[in-house]
Amino acid sequence: MTGSAWHTLRRLMSRLFPVSYRWPAIDVRLGNRTLHLVGSIHMGTRDMQPLPDRLLRQLQQADALIVEADITQGGSPFENSGERAPLAERIDTDALAKLDALCNELNLTVSVFDTLPAWQIALMLQAQQAQRLGLRPDYGIDYQLLQAAKNWQKPIIELEGAETQIALLKTLPDDGMMLLQDTLMHWHTNARLLQMMVSWWLDAPPRQSHIALPTTFSQALNDTLISQRNTQWRSTLQALPAGEYIVAVGALHLYGEDNLPDLLKIL
Repeated sequence: MTGSAWHTLRRLMSRLFPVSYRWPAIDVRLGNRTLHLVGSIHMGTRDMQPLPDRLLRQLQQADALIVEADITQGGSPFENSGERAPLAERIDTDALAKLDALCNELNLTVSVFDTLPAWQIALMLQAQQAQRLGLRPDYGIDYQLLQAAKNWQKPIIELEGAETQIALLKTLPDDGMMLLQDTLMHWHTNARLLQMMVSWWLDAPPRQSHIALPTTFSQALNDTLISQRNTQWRSTLQALPAGEYIVAVGALHLYGEDNLPDLLKIL
């Protein structure tokens, strides 16, 4: 069998019999580059540690680990975010009432957030929610992969970096007020989504990329935080040199509309 014929057969077999894993993952072949796309959760539960042996073996054999940002570098992502006018002057009455009720539930005071940017308030609330559900940063999938990669002295490639991610949030209209309002509006839905993604690691991952996901973002925010970033990442991944890579990105980037695997044209 010629080389080209063998390559065609491999492509056909991978379409007919895709490899399945115990964790949310999708394999993509781009010519002489193989990408193992892992649906990461940035905060995890204790029983999500250690990572599956099979995933760790793949990392050991990979040429590099690719992540959104190296979160093991330390330092606060919120440095120099600047103070704003009092929150009551920036947010509508209904949203402020929801925030006040939520703060009572979380044993927080609204004054903690009073002069912070809206996008920062949203992220701090989301972190509080994850912690109340038993999730911790040290058990996050990308954190564990980064630690393993560094132990094995594997090259680490950032798709964005923390500074770029914060810069993106700072460009959101009205200081990210839509992100805060969506966080308040879809609070309980987001909790269910977090629990769903944890179950993908503990119980069973999705078997296809097109699945129905709970709505926690407006369409405009979804375009900015998911779709546009997927498009940018595609360009970076397509420019990689030959090799085998583990690519750990937030699980929501692998499933639903405009997902990264579809943009990369799964083979």
